[in-house]
Amino acid sequence: MADRLSSLDVSFLYMEEANTPMHVGGVAIFQAPESGFDFEAMVDLIQARIGLVPRYHQRVKGVPAHLAAPVWVDDENFDITYHVRRSALPRPGRDEQLFELAARVGSRPLDIERPLWELYVVEGLSGGRFAVISKTHHAMVDGIAAVDIGQVLLETTPEPQVPEVVEWHPRREPSSVALLVDAVGELALRPGALVDAVRGGLSDVRQTVGRLGGAAGGVLAMARTVARTAPTSPLNSGVGSARRFGTARADLDDLKRIRKAHGGTVNDVVLAVVSGALRSWLMTRGEAVTGRTNVRALVPVSVRPDDDHDLPGNYVSAYLVDLPVGEPSPVMRLHQVSYGMKAVKDTGQAVGADALLGIAGFAPPTLHALGARAASGWSRRLFNLVVTNVPGPQVPLYAGGARMLAAYPIVPLARGQALSIGVTSYDGEVFFGLNADRDAMPDLDVLGQLIHDALVELLDTAG
Repeated sequence: MADRLSSLDVSFLYMEEANTPMHVGGVAIFQAPESGFDFEAMVDLIQARIGLVPRYHQRVKGVPAHLAAPVWVDDENFDITYHVRRSALPRPGRDEQLFELAARVGSRPLDIERPLWELYVVEGLSGGRFAVISKTHHAMVDGIAAVDIGQVLLETTPEPQVPEVVEWHPRREPSSVALLVDAVGELALRPGALVDAVRGGLSDVRQTVGRLGGAAGGVLAMARTVARTAPTSPLNSGVGSARRFGTARADLDDLKRIRKAHGGTVNDVVLAVVSGALRSWLMTRGEAVTGRTNVRALVPVSVRPDDDHDLPGNYVSAYLVDLPVGEPSPVMRLHQVSYGMKAVKDTGQAVGADALLGIAGFAPPTLHALGARAASGWSRRLFNLVVTNVPGPQVPLYAGGARMLAAYPIVPLARGQALSIGVTSYDGEVFFGLNADRDAMPDLDVLGQLIHDALVELLDTAG
C-alpha cells in the first residue's frame, strides 16, 4: 500500500496557487576547497546518497474522485540531472546578485509531476565561493526536517564520505483502480472518520486537546484566535508572482548574552529583534506608530517528539504573537514578547492557528482543498507575517570538501502576506532570510539593515 499524505501535508498542496508556491528553501554559501570545486563530483555524491532519503525519489499521485488524500509513488522516470542544476554568476559575483537569483528561483513553483525538490549549484561568487539554492515542497518537510534535508549534501568532515551506493529500483506505480480500492477499503474499516483525518490531523488534535485538558478548551482557544483580527499593516497586501530576498546575520553568543541579561529564550530575543526592526521600518515609511501599535506574527514551532525524528509528515504547531512595535524601549519589547509567548503556550491558543491549516482534515477530501484555500484567505485577517526560528548544528559542515559559511532560510508567502522571515542558527551564527513580494517590499534591504540595528540596540542594554 502506498504512503498517503497526512492531513497537514496535503493542505500545503491545496493551498498552493500560481502566486503562492508552497516550497521552503534556502541559500547556503560555501568556500571551495583548495583543490577547486567539481560540480560533477557533487552530483555523483548526491546521487550516491539520495537512496538514504526515499521520498526524494517519489512524486505525488492523486486518488480518483478525491476519495482519499493523495499518495507518494516512486518516480519511474527519476532523473537526478533535472533536480540538481548548474548555474553561475558573472565573476566576481556579489552576494546581492546571488540573492536576486534566489528570489527568481524561489518564485517558480515546483513541478507536481516530479519529486518535489530542486537544487541549484551557483558558481562564480567572489572569494572562491559558490552557493546552493534549495527548494523542497512544504508537503515533504516541516521546519525542523528542512534542516535534515542537508544530510543528503552535508557532512561534518572536509573529507567526503561516499557511502556505499544503494541500488534503487522504482516500484511500479499503482493503478487508479488499485488506489481506488485501497481508499474504499480504508473507509470501510473506519466508517466514522476520513482517511486523512485519522492518519494526520486527528491524532495531533487528540494530543493537543490532552495538553489543554479537554476538547472545550481547544474549541474556545480557536474561537478566541479567530476573533482577534490582525492589526492593519502594510505587511498585508496582494501578492504577485515575483519575489525579493534579503538577509541579515548575527552572532549567536550575542543573542545568548541578551537572554542571560534579561531572561526569556533565544527565540524571544529573535522576536524582540524583529519587533525593533519592524518598528523602525514602519517609521521609515511614515506609518503611524503609537504605544499601542502591534504587528501580529504567526510563529510555527516543531512539536515532533524528541525521539521520533524519523516519523514522516509534518508535526508543526503555531502561535499567534503580537509583536510590540509601538514600545520604544528594547528591553520592554523583549519582556513583552516573552510574556506573550508564555501566555499563548499556557492558554493553548496554538490550537486556533493549527486549525487554519488542519481543519480541512475533518472534511471530505474534495472539501479539503476548499478548506485549505479558505484558510489561506483568512490569513490576512489573523496575522501580518510569519517568523520561523529553526536551530541548526553548531559545528562546521562541508559539502564535497567545501565548508559551509552561511545558511539563509527561505519561507514561503501565504495569500495576502507580503513578508516572511526565516531564522536559522549555524556554527555560532544566526542567519535571517527575508522573503518578500517584489512590488510590496521595494525597501527590503532597509529592513535587513534595521534587523542589525535592532540587535545592536538590544545588545547595548546587556552590558
